[in-house]
Amino acid sequence: MTEPSAPVASLQPLAIGDLHASLTDPLLDAMNFLNEVVARFPDALSFAPGRPAEGTFEVEDLPRYLRSYTDYLEGNLGWSPERVRTQLFQYGRTNGVIHDLIARTLANDERIHVSPESVVVTTGCQEAMLITLRALFARPDDTLLVSSPCYVGVTGAARLLDIAVEPVPEGAHGPDPDEVLAAVRRTREAGRRPRALYVVPDFANPSGASMTVEARGRLLAVAAQEDLLILEDDPYGFFVRAGSARPTLKALDRQRRVLHLGSFAKTALPGARVGYVVADQEVIDPAGRRSLLADELSKIKSMTTVNTSAVSQAVIGGLLVESGCRLREANAASIAHYRTNLSTVLEELARHFPAERRRALGVRWNEPAGGFFLVVDVPFVADGKALERSARHFGVLWTPMADFFLDGGGEHQLRLSCSALSREEIVEGVGRLARFIEAQVATADA
Repeated sequence: MTEPSAPVASLQPLAIGDLHASLTDPLLDAMNFLNEVVARFPDALSFAPGRPAEGTFEVEDLPRYLRSYTDYLEGNLGWSPERVRTQLFQYGRTNGVIHDLIARTLANDERIHVSPESVVVTTGCQEAMLITLRALFARPDDTLLVSSPCYVGVTGAARLLDIAVEPVPEGAHGPDPDEVLAAVRRTREAGRRPRALYVVPDFANPSGASMTVEARGRLLAVAAQEDLLILEDDPYGFFVRAGSARPTLKALDRQRRVLHLGSFAKTALPGARVGYVVADQEVIDPAGRRSLLADELSKIKSMTTVNTSAVSQAVIGGLLVESGCRLREANAASIAHYRTNLSTVLEELARHFPAERRRALGVRWNEPAGGFFLVVDVPFVADGKALERSARHFGVLWTPMADFFLDGGGEHQLRLSCSALSREEIVEGVGRLARFIEAQVATADA
């Protein structure tokens, strides 16, 4: 006869204090709130997400890209059908299988000339950030310098890895090299080691700021002088509104100080979740053996995602093959679309807020030379409560800027993203935004 089992005590709720401290970071709550607001007001016109436009996406393109890639493997590389099948259906090389096509594309589009072996193909650029930070930041005093305001993906990754972050004030043209130098010295004076600087040199998220070519050269000089690595993130460089494209930091790099982070989310297919990092720096062990940093990153990647989906890589690979590994040319229509969208936002802001009205209300904005984002300064606190009122009563969404600052600031600023809307939606959306701003100012004055 079976003995009755003893009652099992229920697991008590887990104490939040026993979980990682990042889970109580206000930034995570702020991002969750933004997602909730978007979901709660699906009919609102949204200037919040930095997602690409879907106008050129066609479902039938996916099998065609896949076939283009397999044809490339069989026809250009001479692979057998059996080898192609294994490539697509099995676990693959940890550092990726389209690294050669990516290296060729970087040479054509950006004049970045690196060996394919220095390219690590990742599951989105977020993984590229995570494994790069994990590899480079080995000591408790290692510190990451970032522009402030800064993209939350990298500051969030640093938080998860318990990496100290030091803000560098951003000006109208991105981080000033003199400010970077000051942050380096400030960090050292505090007994910490400035290990690397994260920077988006072209049309940064969230500010839309871009570094001049002269400032890029000075930044590389500061990095060499201070033994600083640079993590260059370049998702928006193609999308120039005014002027011509500027060389990436990696293209100007002569000392291998720059690790170049990239993604196909904005220039190809965000759903594929394929990114990469160029890590051509040499690593030497105590026995004098040398390797590429890319090979060391492979060890970390093998313990996170094992390898990036071979099917996703094949789809991106087929797109690259079809474009002749010239993705900038293949993005001509997208470049024109985003140029029109950003210009339309600026034109509509100027129409609703002519100079005299702008001064009277205390409203102003920057005029980025490209990309997806711009920032509007307003004379009221642009926080979650204001965002909810904007969504509920005026049908328009935006992003509070304060969440992007590490050292305070941005309380009276909001970010607009123009990428995912049509021209007609932008015209209507800016009109709604103007009515919200005027109502908010009137409420504050009442």
